[in-house]
Amino acid sequence: MTEVCVARRRSALAERTLAEAQLHLYASETYSYAPMTRAAVLALEDGTAWWGEAFGDASAASGEVVFNTAMTGYQEIASDASYNGQVVVLTYPLIGNYGTFERAAESRRPWVEALVVREVNSTCREDTVDLDAYLRQYGVPGISGVDTRALVRRLRAKGTLRGALLQVPPDLAHDGGVAQEAVAKARASAPLGARPLVVEASGIGRQVGSGPKIALLDTGVKENQVRCLVRRGATVRVFPATASAREVLSWSPEGIVISNGPGDPAAIPQIAHNVKLLLDAVSQRGTARPVPILGICLGHQLIGRAIGATTSRLPFGHHGANHPVQDVRSGSVVITSQNHEFRLDESSIPSGSDFYVSSRNLNDGSVEGLAHRTLPIKTYQYHPEGAPGPRDNEPVFDEFMSDVREAVSRK
Repeated sequence: MTEVCVARRRSALAERTLAEAQLHLYASETYSYAPMTRAAVLALEDGTAWWGEAFGDASAASGEVVFNTAMTGYQEIASDASYNGQVVVLTYPLIGNYGTFERAAESRRPWVEALVVREVNSTCREDTVDLDAYLRQYGVPGISGVDTRALVRRLRAKGTLRGALLQVPPDLAHDGGVAQEAVAKARASAPLGARPLVVEASGIGRQVGSGPKIALLDTGVKENQVRCLVRRGATVRVFPATASAREVLSWSPEGIVISNGPGDPAAIPQIAHNVKLLLDAVSQRGTARPVPILGICLGHQLIGRAIGATTSRLPFGHHGANHPVQDVRSGSVVITSQNHEFRLDESSIPSGSDFYVSSRNLNDGSVEGLAHRTLPIKTYQYHPEGAPGPRDNEPVFDEFMSDVREAVSRK
């Protein structure tokens, strides 16, 4: 019996050793076509180090390391405020081919702490700016030459990890002391909940468009959400995340949007409280004088918490442009763009809230949407505006504006 136990332990150890080797299978050499000008290392809190060549700004960075599986849209990803506080690994190997340009920016600046790619390229299009120059303009570093396959396999196996990026002269590439320094910085990196990520990402108040009045609470909004509403004939007034419910309601909006944004919804209790006040005010108006509400991504989670549900962390988040989501009632499936670390806990949704789960992620079964049984209040964990990703889900905005116009006609 003892010999059998020893053999099993040896077999288990061999399997773990093989799994560890497979996670780091292709990561021993830096991938580059030309002599390196700036070396860089990305270290993770688990002690692993990934060497490459620096691009973008000549600065250090740290944050949680996540990966995005979209094949295009690197500028939209970099400028999505939901990535504030995170180092983003792009799984598609060729990045930068078509440059960067103003129309593709989803915010006033890129929000990623750093960008990690297999190969960065110069633009092939006229009147566009190289990704390298775009990141330098805003002080964002990057690292190329990394085996992103092996890195992503590690993140999938171990979950989201904190990381740190350091830059050194080429002669110090693969230096063990530098790698250990980066590991130490990764382990000292602050968790998402320790930074005011939403307040940092929220912009100043503004108003655009003409038509029914839509109040948008900017907790890190992507610009394409505003564009989608304006194209459908809305006047959109953007309120900063710190705006009180009283400020929003004093404008007498005919519809309310709670936008996407970064971080943990449980870490922003004051903003969550204001969302609850907005929800309570709309609920009190009832079906006679409805004000439609649309929650997107973080907005979905904040509305969920406002009705008494809880949120929890996903193992490695949902980041990409090909996540299948099923409508619970119709059974139809859509391919969605997603970017979030947290989920709404289905079992915690109060039975007396009049909300039900309207859609579900087909990969892991997590909640992708809520809807009220009698009021025009709907939420979506995914990004109906895409950017990047499919535009198939823009009818979400059509439906919302239809609800708004119907509510206005009842006045």
